[in-house]
Amino acid sequence: MNWYAIFAIYFLIWVICAFIMLPFGLRTPDETGEVLLKGQADSAPSNFRPGVVALRATILSALLFGLYYANYVEGWLTLDMLPGYHAAS
Repeated sequence: MNWYAIFAIYFLIWVICAFIMLPFGLRTPDETGEVLLKGQADSAPSNFRPGVVALRATILSALLFGLYYANYVEGWLTLDMLPGYHAAS
């Protein structure tokens, strides 16, 4: 696997992990006791911290990419092992 493929796959996993991590730890103004500003939605987060989201996404994506790469090298699970999949001969 070349460096471009490693970077591309890691980046895709990181973006997916970032979207997964977005809702964790957020609190609405109703939960924190803050007053809503005029025009602010009731569900708008009052404590959004993008750095924490990025850190969590980085940790999770590094773990998932490590598993992916270990499977790529060791061949623990291949397409031929999946039920119902028959490789074209």
